[in-house]
Amino acid sequence: MIFKIVKSKINIVSLSKSMQLNSAGAYVSFEGWIRDHNDDKKVKALHYESEESIANNEGLRIIQEASSKFSISSAKSQHRVGDLKIGDCAVWVGVTADHRADAFKACCYIIDELKERLPIWKKELYSDLSSSWINSDNSKK
Repeated sequence: MIFKIVKSKINIVSLSKSMQLNSAGAYVSFEGWIRDHNDDKKVKALHYESEESIANNEGLRIIQEASSKFSISSAKSQHRVGDLKIGDCAVWVGVTADHRADAFKACCYIIDELKERLPIWKKELYSDLSSSWINSDNSKK
């Protein structure tokens, strides 16, 4: 069970391969990509900031919670910080389990909890050269 904040590109192929277990019958993953729009605005790029040590601890706690709630074999996740371009993977979650239902449920639980609980702030940079911190209730001011 691993969670990690990373500053470089998430290596999805390597992470997916690391999840392969002969004892697991199911593997589910989630990739959160940077898209080119939000609320009718043209997004040019994103910038993520985080309280890294707190985020790593909370991310691991979330994965451990998923492990206790669902019958899974393994779970890993990475969230990227820094400057990201359109199409980049910002967050990845992988879960293995004996059966698909637990793998799907655990993957959904992990990504939902990461989004809700991690101290990560997202700033969108728009094509008109303006920018905005997203989800201002959790954002830096």
